Amino acid sequence: MQQDPDSAALAGVRVLDLSQFEAGPSCTETLAWLGADVIKVEEPTLGDQGRFASTDRAGVDSHYFMLLNANKRSITLHLREPRGKDILCQMLPQADVFVENFAPGTVERLGFGYDAVRAINPRIIYAQVKGFAPEGRYANRLSFDFIAQAVGGVMSVTGVADGPPIRPGATLGDTGAGLHLVIGVLSALYQRERTGLGQRVSISMEDAVTNFCRISFARQSMTGRAPDRVGNASPLGTSAPCNVYRCAPGGPNDYVYIYATRAGNRHWDGLLRAIEREDLIGDPRFSSPEARWEHRAEIDVLLAAWTAARTKYEVMDLLGEAGAPAGAIRDLQEIVDDPEMRARGMVVTVDHPARGPFTMPGWPVKMTSSQVEVTASPLLGQDNADVYHEWLGYSADDLKRLKAEGVI
Repeated sequence: MQQDPDSAALAGVRVLDLSQFEAGPSCTETLAWLGADVIKVEEPTLGDQGRFASTDRAGVDSHYFMLLNANKRSITLHLREPRGKDILCQMLPQADVFVENFAPGTVERLGFGYDAVRAINPRIIYAQVKGFAPEGRYANRLSFDFIAQAVGGVMSVTGVADGPPIRPGATLGDTGAGLHLVIGVLSALYQRERTGLGQRVSISMEDAVTNFCRISFARQSMTGRAPDRVGNASPLGTSAPCNVYRCAPGGPNDYVYIYATRAGNRHWDGLLRAIEREDLIGDPRFSSPEARWEHRAEIDVLLAAWTAARTKYEVMDLLGEAGAPAGAIRDLQEIVDDPEMRARGMVVTVDHPARGPFTMPGWPVKMTSSQVEVTASPLLGQDNADVYHEWLGYSADDLKRLKAEGVI
């Protein structure tokens, strides 16, 4: 049953979203899914650069934009015009959160740096994503997800031993930074309940990526040197099996990942029973995690022969029922087509005013007392009338005048 949006976790929290592309919008989309009223403030003629930068249909919002801006409301406002600046200044006292991820120095040149905004509203949570730490030597450099993954360390540990560094497919630099920022914003809102004051919350994409590398740091501590690339093996280099194995019928994603804990033999023994090789239980070559690691090549040969005759889902089920962790390598179409993902709301279809039905991932965190239905991303400025009336009491005539002046 759909919950009343007024009882969602962040109901009543107002967010001014001046972010664009992915890192900032992934933060504000999450806040919207938690029940906040997120007002996306966009330049009047083009809006968020992500709307059209990668669209397949001229004049129609890109799928990229739609995936990152669900559940928001959009207003247009020309922040390089004095009247536009004045309007945003009028809105700031009513806002709880201000989010931006412009290029370094841009928001300050617009007149809305932290000190300026805090002077207007000392309670505001001022949240920023930058490519590099503002206090660091690269503070003024531009960055995108690819750059963040390079300098943050994750590419150095991704790939095979003799190959080049590889960028992981997930956008850890962009969405990873955005989700880190959400944690800071929520914490700052909670702290404000005690102190009555807001604060600045910032994250660099570089730092967010480095934070994802904790287990690789453990490997470095063990060996005293930077970790090698180990393909699909454990970054700690202590678990076997810990690899992908090809399955029938041999398509590009017909693989399964099989893992056995480095903390004992229970997974391994269950696996041997599932593949009907109980004769290997207690074999000295495989009788401990350390021994299995030394003989991992033999394990790979054993398992590859067994999985090749079965589908990835058969392997996953047989091993899973035996208490051995295994996961089919699923492509995104398989995930979209999975009825369980639909039932859990992890895959949803929304009705977009320009594109019609659009299927996208939902919000993965489930809360018993806060559920927010996923709605389509807004068209540019589609909420001007409602938001400006609610926040500032503007009439239809006021909006017509502002539009004629190029302010909205």
